[in-house]
Amino acid sequence: MSDNPTGKTASATAQPLTAEAVQEWLLEKVAYKLGVAPSEVDPEQYFDEFDLDSTEALVLSGELEDWLGFELETTALWYHPTIAQLSQYIAEKQAEHAA
Repeated sequence: MSDNPTGKTASATAQPLTAEAVQEWLLEKVAYKLGVAPSEVDPEQYFDEFDLDSTEALVLSGELEDWLGFELETTALWYHPTIAQLSQYIAEKQAEHAA
C-alpha cells in the first residue's frame, strides 16, 4: 500500500514546495511512526530525540526522497537536525532543482 495515493512526487507538482508543506509532511510521517497525533510532534525537536530506530529513520529518509523526487545529501540531517530546519533546507533545495 502506498503512502502517496496520487503517485505524484512533490517535484512533479506545478507549484514549488514551501517549507510549511515539507514540515507538514514530515510531522505527519514522524507522528505516524511514533503512533501519536501530528500536533504532538515538536518541529523544533532534534530528530535523534524522537526515538526512531535506525531502520525507521532510513525508511523515513527513503520515503522523503521518493516524495521529493530527488536525493538529499547524507549529511542533510546532521546540518539540519530538526523538522523545521530540514523543511526550510528542502524547500530551498527543491527551488534549486526546479530552476
